[in-house]
Amino acid sequence: MAFGRQALELHLPETSKPTPPPRMETPLSQTPQPPSSAPAEDPPRGNLAGFRAHWRSDLFSGFLVFLIALPLCLGIALASGYPAIAGIFSAVVGAVISTVISNSELTIKGPAAGLIVIAFGAITELGEVYGPERAYQLALGVGVAAGALQILFAIMRTGILGDFFPTSAVHGMLAAIGVIIIAKQLPVSLGTSGKGEPLELLAEIPHHFANMNPAIAAIGGLSLFVLFGLPLLRKRLPWTQKIPAPMVVIALAIPLGIALDLSHEHTYTLFSHEYSVDDHFLVSVPNSLLGAITTPDFAALKSMIGWKWAIMYALVGSLESLLSAKAVDMLDPYKRKTNLDRDMLGVGVGNVVVSLIGGIPMISEIVRSKANIDNGAKTRFGNLWHGVFLLAFVALLPGLIHRIPLAALSAMLVYTGFRLASPSEFRHVLEIGREQLVIFVGTLIAVLATDLLIGIAIGIALKGVIHIYNGVPLSAVFKPRFEEQLRGGARVIQPLQQAVFGNWLQLRRRIVTALAANESVVVDLSASTLVDHTTMDHLQELERQFQQAGLSLEITGLDEHLGFSEHPLSARRAGLARIRRITIVAEPALEARLRAAMVELGASGYTAIPAHGIGRRGLEENGEVAEVVRLEFLAPPELAERALVLLRSEIMTEHHVTVCIETVEVARLSQFLPASLSPRELAATASD
Repeated sequence: MAFGRQALELHLPETSKPTPPPRMETPLSQTPQPPSSAPAEDPPRGNLAGFRAHWRSDLFSGFLVFLIALPLCLGIALASGYPAIAGIFSAVVGAVISTVISNSELTIKGPAAGLIVIAFGAITELGEVYGPERAYQLALGVGVAAGALQILFAIMRTGILGDFFPTSAVHGMLAAIGVIIIAKQLPVSLGTSGKGEPLELLAEIPHHFANMNPAIAAIGGLSLFVLFGLPLLRKRLPWTQKIPAPMVVIALAIPLGIALDLSHEHTYTLFSHEYSVDDHFLVSVPNSLLGAITTPDFAALKSMIGWKWAIMYALVGSLESLLSAKAVDMLDPYKRKTNLDRDMLGVGVGNVVVSLIGGIPMISEIVRSKANIDNGAKTRFGNLWHGVFLLAFVALLPGLIHRIPLAALSAMLVYTGFRLASPSEFRHVLEIGREQLVIFVGTLIAVLATDLLIGIAIGIALKGVIHIYNGVPLSAVFKPRFEEQLRGGARVIQPLQQAVFGNWLQLRRRIVTALAANESVVVDLSASTLVDHTTMDHLQELERQFQQAGLSLEITGLDEHLGFSEHPLSARRAGLARIRRITIVAEPALEARLRAAMVELGASGYTAIPAHGIGRRGLEENGEVAEVVRLEFLAPPELAERALVLLRSEIMTEHHVTVCIETVEVARLSQFLPASLSPRELAATASD
């Protein structure tokens, strides 16, 4: 005879009846949501009324963001092979254009470290082919073409394409960009110079330390100390959170540069070695902004070289900008939603305009946008004010900018690169799943060994190979099948195969269509044998959008799926789950005691089989066959271990009992889990 959980619960007294197990139908909601600190009704808008109502908070935030943006704009432009003023042009034009075109209220537009690799690569290759004296203007022509492509992307409403790329591959690409930035900028902060491919630059780092210029390295080292140390100080002294670290670096580096007399060429001796310094270690900016305007050269667009870099600018820049805009929406205390196509149009128009006057391409930049939010900005005019302050400072005080040591700017970029490729990124990806770490590291290495486009393509291919290994047919990617029906006032959408990054856009379109129709949605994943991390991550994002609209997005059918890790957004696979089968053979008189002990430990049911048998001693002594009872329990590993301890300490010391514990696989794991087991413990049990 066999008894399951329901039958056992009927016979348990009320005081000992276990509570029902928590359902896993909405695992995404377990992830902490950004707090909402503002009312949902009537949020601030970037119109004339919003300007009048919130100009003080936007002006204050714009000024503080300007303090952060000034050194970063200069450093990013120089690291990209552009003149320093090109970074200022980018931020100013982005501030004006995006305020008019985009509806993103809190993003800051301007040059970003993520595009340094592309910009420098374009300058380098165009210089090799057409001559270094033409490289800058040719790169401007490429920037115009890239902006035109982004405008085309916006018109074709391709903003959702950012959702296609596997999350771990995108993060791997960004980590690779961080490593490349470190490899290129560390020599500058040490007073040396380096050229070559990323792997070659990494191999040369010990050489740069051995041959560093001590005066320049002192500035770079002090800057890095401030950048890495100030965040630690902020944990102890909260009032320091309002002090922008880049401005602290500049405030220290300028006096130190003056003390070291970097503006005049001279030599000095230290430890019997002679070193030279001059104003080449300082930022160079023109005295007149009008005189700095440079027009583009479109000759490179007559060949595939120019279009290669234009496409790379457009794709990678658009992807980074979309990801930043979506991240800022999640942080927006008013939960306003950015129209991604409209935001891309603003970025595209901005890139066309800024490239026509000599600026470096722009994107929606996450670090400055986060500072804009933290400093209390309410509307998009915070972005505009930051551009106004940049323009005024460069126009009125170019001499002060010339006092900034390049080592300080390069140190800021080294710090930015470290944040993109920090050990915490690796740990976070590993927590989601080992297969995600493989994709992350594979993409990182591929980008370092090749370039951005080939590297991200290899990351996508690696993701596809892992899916094929997990049994995903190509038909599930290219021809996904869905079932839809209305049930209980909600639209139920059921993918009939795997729900993975390749078919996410089709699933998303169905969900968003229901959202536009003001319908709640149930996504039933019970028929999906694999749900990957990218899909889980995007479903969480859509869940927030439904909540903001006063609707619900419920994820069901994951009860029997096994997580690749304990992370709530890990990939999940349907299949047989491993569990322990405890078999106990004892005299019939012990049956009731054994049943009660196992149920008290948490067993969800049992099977009792009357039997007869004889042991080794009985066979040796020609004994009689005895009547016995065979009890079987299915339980997770930790319960099996506790059962073995109990049997050894309380039962086997007094009675002859045979115990066997083996690992078996079951189709429905939830049937055999203790009622008190949490969803996270369930995932750990399944992966044991």
